[in-house]
Amino acid sequence: MTNLVKVDPQSPQRDAIEKAAAILRAGGLVAFPTETVYGLGAHALDGVAVRRIFAAKERPDWDPLIVHVRDVAMARSLARSVPSVFNALTKRFWPGPLTLVVEKAARVPDEVTARRPTVALRMPRHPVAATLLAAARLPIAAPSANRFGRPSPTRAEHVVEDLGGCVDLILDAGPTPMGVESTVLDLMQSPPAILRPGGITREELESLLGKVSLAASVSDELAAEGLAGPGMTTKHYAPRAQVELFESGAALHNRADELRRQNKRIGIVEGADDAQRLARTIFAQMRTLDAQSVDFILCVLPRAEGIGLAVRDRLRRAAGVAKKR
Repeated sequence: MTNLVKVDPQSPQRDAIEKAAAILRAGGLVAFPTETVYGLGAHALDGVAVRRIFAAKERPDWDPLIVHVRDVAMARSLARSVPSVFNALTKRFWPGPLTLVVEKAARVPDEVTARRPTVALRMPRHPVAATLLAAARLPIAAPSANRFGRPSPTRAEHVVEDLGGCVDLILDAGPTPMGVESTVLDLMQSPPAILRPGGITREELESLLGKVSLAASVSDELAAEGLAGPGMTTKHYAPRAQVELFESGAALHNRADELRRQNKRIGIVEGADDAQRLARTIFAQMRTLDAQSVDFILCVLPRAEGIGLAVRDRLRRAAGVAKKR
């Protein structure tokens, strides 16, 4: 029986938070909402607890985790050093959906970082995540709370669907407000490189930093040699149905007609004309269509600007292709 507790998304009940914090301190797993998606959390400095994340998710050990922190002081305690832009970025964007990759401190276990010399740090904005971090008084390693490679969970029921009894406690605060993961920015590169576009846009980063590069996705074979950050593999966030992507509604509807003539069951993702709305619903839509046992999921790509860049990234990885149709 899944241990799920409903909490108020703005003012989570103290007893639920204290129970979750105690589980984390004891080496257990807690699923909790952030402003982006639901995370599967463990005590980041407990290597045994962190290995439970990988087992529950069936996640390969070459894929590093994001560590969620209570404040900038906690982040600094997990870093051997930080570049000068770290202060400006945290002042502007923390708490919020920005993950910063910096040189790790020796106290950070190799299980968290996939044996890399860097660690990915984020200070979440969601009241439940923030309250949990304050109560636990420890950093929380937390990838998305889903089976590896599946669409990310934006509702507690998605966590139950994928992980069920593998989690000691699920804090259910309803749907997450943003719907796509954080932006991962590698500060070890010059200029800084976006390893994964997300909730903080490239335009926002460049308004502060100037030029920011955009890293390419990699195959599983190359990823096994060591990823700089999470969510970088070509095939990721994928439903069971085959995903096909289009630059126009006309092209999508032509393909839909073709598939219907072949007696294929199709589903169409709605909302490409509103990238913000699509970001909030994309993973839930894919899970709903999967539940309807469609053969193909078709979607028009939003424009590659603002949050649309992150949505395009998720859709292309869901389709497992580097180029559009």
